[in-house]
Amino acid sequence: MPSRKKTSMFASSFCTCVCSFVVICVVLATQQWVSSEVRFSRTGSTVTVSLTYGLFSGTCQQFVDAGLQVSKTNFQVSEALSSSSSRGLIVATIVMLVLALLSSLLSAGFTCTNVVSNPYQTFLGPIGVYTWNSVCGILILIAMILFPVNVEGNSLSEELAHSCSSSLQAHLGSKHNYGYSYWIMLLILFLNIASLIIIYFYDHARYSKKKEQERPIENAPKDVILF
Repeated sequence: MPSRKKTSMFASSFCTCVCSFVVICVVLATQQWVSSEVRFSRTGSTVTVSLTYGLFSGTCQQFVDAGLQVSKTNFQVSEALSSSSSRGLIVATIVMLVLALLSSLLSAGFTCTNVVSNPYQTFLGPIGVYTWNSVCGILILIAMILFPVNVEGNSLSEELAHSCSSSLQAHLGSKHNYGYSYWIMLLILFLNIASLIIIYFYDHARYSKKKEQERPIENAPKDVILF
């Protein structure tokens, strides 16, 4: 049976892994990734398209300089995109998050296993926890890079704005603000780091204790050891 210290520390790590899993679910489920205001010229006026969207869906609304305001409309991101590169990066971001979700679930399973048993010498031990937490953190970091690259590099908001109105002409400028669905991925990174730190301190303390127990044997006289 695991010691009380091991149980408490791995239980704490289990809680951080579960929280990470929940936050990733929130990231995938909510559509407040970015809010953009995209300005276009139109015959005799300037149109501003206001968009708020995520990986799957969003809303858009048009504002004309003359004061005319068009009601909000909903759209599906996959249907509104015509560029293969934009669609490919959206799919890649979703894949990264789904893999991170699975990684956090595996990490939670490994920490739960260590709460009730002592699989030190196998991949189910601390090594497995290190691995899956690191994988989850790396995948989240990649997703955080891919999405802004898509927005800024592939003009994702401009492309989505064209799906809201077919009469838009020259693009005049854009302004982007990333929402909570994007920024809470930093919380996932923090939770993964916290889980790694907890397991590291436990593993380091166990290693130090093991060395202290071996030291008297190493320092014992040779004749005593031979006897």
